[in-house]
Amino acid sequence: MDTILVVDDEEKIRRAVRGVLADEGFTVAEAADGRRALDLITQSRPRLAIVDIWMPELDGIELVTKIRERAPGLPVIVMSGHGNVETALRMAQLGAFHFLEKPFTLDALLASVARALGRTAPAACAERVRARASAAASDLRATQLGLAARPQRTLGRGVAASGLGLHTGAKTGLILQPSPPGSGIVFGNITSGETVPAHVDWVESTDYATTLRRGGMAARTVEHLMAVLHAYGVSNALVKMQGEVPILDGAARDLCALVESAGVVDQDGVVAEIVIDRRYAVGSEAAGEKYLAIEPADELSVDYTLTYPAPVGEQRYVFRFTGSDAFKEEIAGARTFGFVKEIAALEERGLAAGGRLHNCVLIGEEGVVNAPLRYPEEFARHKILDIMGDLYLLGRPVRGHVTARRTGHRDNVDLVRRLREQFRDAGADHAPMHEATKQLR
Repeated sequence: MDTILVVDDEEKIRRAVRGVLADEGFTVAEAADGRRALDLITQSRPRLAIVDIWMPELDGIELVTKIRERAPGLPVIVMSGHGNVETALRMAQLGAFHFLEKPFTLDALLASVARALGRTAPAACAERVRARASAAASDLRATQLGLAARPQRTLGRGVAASGLGLHTGAKTGLILQPSPPGSGIVFGNITSGETVPAHVDWVESTDYATTLRRGGMAARTVEHLMAVLHAYGVSNALVKMQGEVPILDGAARDLCALVESAGVVDQDGVVAEIVIDRRYAVGSEAAGEKYLAIEPADELSVDYTLTYPAPVGEQRYVFRFTGSDAFKEEIAGARTFGFVKEIAALEERGLAAGGRLHNCVLIGEEGVVNAPLRYPEEFARHKILDIMGDLYLLGRPVRGHVTARRTGHRDNVDLVRRLREQFRDAGADHAPMHEATKQLR
């Protein structure tokens, strides 16, 4: 029988966690402080440690450091009631398997424990039962309407990253965490707990980036992360953040590395892939006008033509999405770009305050200021990156051929809204957020 060590100075937390784990057949060893926990690691030889950060004498960070020295292979799940990106990053660097922010759901706790031990989460969890039923119903609707089905997928463990927000210029960060089947992708405020689903219904703004908002929760510049989750087939994840997704290198390479460091895990249930049945378009086909269309195809592909006055001129790139490797090689490295002449106007609107020569391509009257480009068609490829992210706000992967000319986020979202209305009955709306009946506080 596996032993799990629970370390928290609050007795009520230990009691609640002990009860849940004991019901699942685990033996639970408890410690109210870090020094006792180190003794129990030697005595009980637990398979897993669940550790609170804020404890007297020896805090969680010090404890995890000592656990790594004493039992390097022991997986550690970290709990915190005052989480922030810096703490999560520190724990990730120390090798913590997952980061749970209080209050967390019992189902989330059990799912994290199961992943840490390499098991399937308990099927008895009420939320999992509901998720399976919802997935089965979605699969049935998809079959009836001729849609394809893929396994649902989440992250293998929690990971974190930090950097500047492109438009706010503020230091920001994000924590990616696994979610149960049927959760969808949800952005959550790391301090308030407010959330907004990653779905087109919650798009507030498309000015130079895609922003989601629900109530007091805003998630800005989500498109690069959404493109990466799209490329890796992640259908369920919680993204905790502070205002704006960090721009990192201006592209999506660092986000690809972050997801790969977490790993991806197939889950019970399926997600319906929307197979385009006819041509849908926004804009005008007239020469020189903005135009965006999607039509039936055997795979997702994007043909983008970008046209700007000199010194940029015309760029065209055709991308066939054959998997995450193709995305990483051809699209993920394409950086956001802007024009020197637009900087003052953007600053007046409170935008691009975090733009730096290392995270965006700057174009002056004579050409690229911070050459060289990563690709000959880097600007067109970056537009494809944005399309991949905005398309995933449909809540489902899409199969079809996209043709785009001179378009941006607003056009992408307009097309996604048209598709949402057409495929609503196929489960194209966002999955309901995971809401547990019990929480640990």
